[in-house]
Amino acid sequence: MTSESGVGRILIFACGNPSRGDDALGPLLIDRLSLDPDLARRGIETLTDFQLQIEHVLDLQGREHVVFVDAAVSGPEPFTFLPLRPSPEASFSTHAVAPGVLLTLFRQVTGKTPPPARLLAIRGFEFALGAPLSEPASANLDRAARFLLHLLRSDAIVGGSD
Repeated sequence: MTSESGVGRILIFACGNPSRGDDALGPLLIDRLSLDPDLARRGIETLTDFQLQIEHVLDLQGREHVVFVDAAVSGPEPFTFLPLRPSPEASFSTHAVAPGVLLTLFRQVTGKTPPPARLLAIRGFEFALGAPLSEPASANLDRAARFLLHLLRSDAIVGGSD
């Protein structure tokens, strides 16, 4: 099921660098979601990139909801799942854009209210270049994947309050 604009109604957007140990948590979660063919039939699309960019504003168009997935270098385990709000622009001198800034840019570029969004921040521990996924982060990934799949299958993301 797609939205009126022809895109999936829900976008799961993961960021992370698979070459940096636990920074791969977001892309690894997308790999797990891709194993469930029912999600695509239900209008759930996935996207991965190393980091958010200004151009990703276009990927938010026509969505009913967006979930950003990223590794967290601190915070509670196994993950946090928080609503996101548009936030002030940090700077255009950096290559990375925070999810809240992307929502603000969406409003500026399109003149529309951005789709409701949440951040799934999976706790990681080892982020060195060339490091493998750590065991604690792997366990956190398992729990986060089960949690998100449950929400997606039950449509609780769209129906839930932000």
